[in-house]
Amino acid sequence: MPHEHRHIRSLGIERPHEPYFFGYEEGPAGDGQVRLDLMYTGLSAGTELTFLKGSNPYLHSRWDDWQGLFIPGEPSAHFPVNFLGYMEVAKVIDARAPGFANGDVVGTTFGHKTGHTADPAHDLLLKLPEGMDPILGIFVAQMGPIAANGILHADADQFGASVPFLGAGVEGRPVLVWGGGTVGLFCALFARQGGASEVVVVDPSPFRQDIARKMGFVAMGEDEAVRYAKSAWHHKVGGRGAEYVFQTRARSDSLNRCLQALRPQGTVIDLAFYQGGMDGARFGEEFHHNGLAIRCAQINRMPRPVAHAWDQRRLAQETLRLLEDEGDLIRQHMITHVVPYNDAPDFLRRLVAERPDFLQIVFEAK
Repeated sequence: MPHEHRHIRSLGIERPHEPYFFGYEEGPAGDGQVRLDLMYTGLSAGTELTFLKGSNPYLHSRWDDWQGLFIPGEPSAHFPVNFLGYMEVAKVIDARAPGFANGDVVGTTFGHKTGHTADPAHDLLLKLPEGMDPILGIFVAQMGPIAANGILHADADQFGASVPFLGAGVEGRPVLVWGGGTVGLFCALFARQGGASEVVVVDPSPFRQDIARKMGFVAMGEDEAVRYAKSAWHHKVGGRGAEYVFQTRARSDSLNRCLQALRPQGTVIDLAFYQGGMDGARFGEEFHHNGLAIRCAQINRMPRPVAHAWDQRRLAQETLRLLEDEGDLIRQHMITHVVPYNDAPDFLRRLVAERPDFLQIVFEAK
């Protein structure tokens, strides 16, 4: 019953390479809260598999928010890691907050849990429009905004504090999106919606290139993309190459290829989560001689000039707008695996051991 205590299961990592279910008891919702039942939860492979493999920096050091530094030798995360995930869709089953009703379907972030009690005063909850396939809601609160924030960095680079709309910085410009995963394809979709003159998705995987082409993008490998940018895109004053490259592939050699594809004084908007060193990047070559820039764009930091006007909720609303326009395409091509929630641990073990082709994986609660 909605008003009683209930048992919640959470998908976590018991020890390296060993996913498991953790359980706890949850009380009923209080005034101002809403109780949620999980419908779908998406796997953010680039982040979550680092915990499964034991390479996440939080397992080896502590983030000191006051200093903005990682403190080595003081891990802030330990096994078992009981809570992971940030791509959830849930149904409201007990609404005790204004603006919500039982039966509402919301996109939010609470981890791979079978249920959650949320406080709309603090949690990001976005109701899905009538008629939208609820599985698309996994992208609304976090994953879509991650990509949108990358586009916003290009906008702020062009317009400062006066960004007129999301994508204005790429309007009329050709762009490269390096990496054909979920973040990369959302960057490509936002760039296309913003009016980029051409969007090229770059990935060495034929599987991901094929998905990008089915979604209407030009797709190619890394070496070909450098040659293409330098031959097809040129400006009498600005030189040859791309004005912006959106880098989503967490490899330092890929970052180096991004730099090679830029025009002089161009910018890499970097959304990748690097785990190791940067041996593949060569900052004494194109980076130095062409006066290039690398701009880190991650969801906790909007561009400084527009941070007062653009927050995660606004980027989530932009994601909803994109999903209304492109939802059928995203559902058909980007969500490659829908796995029963109960099968998630076994699926993750196979994912790491067998490394099948995949793009967006979703765990479905029954």
